[in-house]
Amino acid sequence: MSDLWVFGYGSLMWRPGFDHVERVPARLPGLHRSLCVYSHVHRGTPEKPGLVLGLDRGGACRGVAFRVVPDKRDAVIAYLRAREQVTMVYKEVARRIDLLDGTARTGSALCYVVDRDHEQYAGVLPTDVQIDMVRHGHGQSGPNDEYVLATLDHMEEIGVTDRRLAVIGRALRAPHLNADAG
Repeated sequence: MSDLWVFGYGSLMWRPGFDHVERVPARLPGLHRSLCVYSHVHRGTPEKPGLVLGLDRGGACRGVAFRVVPDKRDAVIAYLRAREQVTMVYKEVARRIDLLDGTARTGSALCYVVDRDHEQYAGVLPTDVQIDMVRHGHGQSGPNDEYVLATLDHMEEIGVTDRRLAVIGRALRAPHLNADAG
C-alpha cells in the first residue's frame, strides 16, 4: 500500500487533526475554493446556517497536501469521513495535485468536493449575504467568522490570495478595528 495524500483548502490547512509525515503547499487543477456550502453542523445550524468552503468546478486551488504513511491510511480516512461527511455535502474523490515544494512532484490526493446536487450547496451568493451569514453563524466547531479568518490567515502564510474571500475577511475584521479605535 502506498502513502496517502490529503488535500486541504480550508480548515484542514490549519487544523488537519490527523497524523502526517509531510505538509507541502500544493495546487489542485480544475477546482476552486468557494464559500458555497451552507453549514448545518460545524459553523451553523439548520435554522441559522453558516457558510463554509467547498471545492467547486473550474479554475484551480492552492492549498496544502499532507502525506500519510500507509499504516495510518485507514485511520485517517475514517477520521476524515467522520469530519467531512457529516451531512454528505462533499464527494470524496481522488484528484491529481501538483506539489509546490520545488520538486515538480505530482500525485493523487484525497479531496472533498462539494456535491452541487446537495441541499446544502449554496452556489454563488451575493457578498453581503455571505458576510451576514458568516458573522452570525455558529456551530459545534465554533463561530463561523473564526473559521473564515483562520483560513485567510493560513492562505496568506502559503502566499495565496483570494480576492472574494479577502473582501469578506476585511468586512469581518472591520467591527474589531472600529472597537479598538475608540
